[in-house]
Amino acid sequence: MAVDPDGPDVFEPRVKADRSITALLSDLASETVLLVRQELALFKAELQEKFGRIGQGATALGIGVFIALSGWGVLLAAAVLGLATVLPAWLAALIIAIIALAIGVVLILVGKSRFDADSLMPRRSLRSLREDEAWLRERLR
Repeated sequence: MAVDPDGPDVFEPRVKADRSITALLSDLASETVLLVRQELALFKAELQEKFGRIGQGATALGIGVFIALSGWGVLLAAAVLGLATVLPAWLAALIIAIIALAIGVVLILVGKSRFDADSLMPRRSLRSLREDEAWLRERLR
């Protein structure tokens, strides 16, 4: 049994010599069932990987929103301090608010990029299905 680095285990084809049509059709049916099972396993593994990325993106997005909201609160506090007094304390609060907002924006952009439709495409499964289609067409000739 050979192992495909991009997917589940793949069986090496057996050499067939002078076999009956019934035996060949039986082999084709069993190999097709095996192929479908392997493709489903690959598809499942790839979807789990993609959903993991979605989870990471959602986490970064949530943290980014929380930090951005915290920054907004500090920015409001800076405005209040700036209006209430003419001391440099408001300037320190303003700097902290700008830093918190910048971190929040970066995390939001990172989280948003995780939801990119192109990155969620199950490319290995699609490539493997195309290869399987070619294999089946060759076997049916």
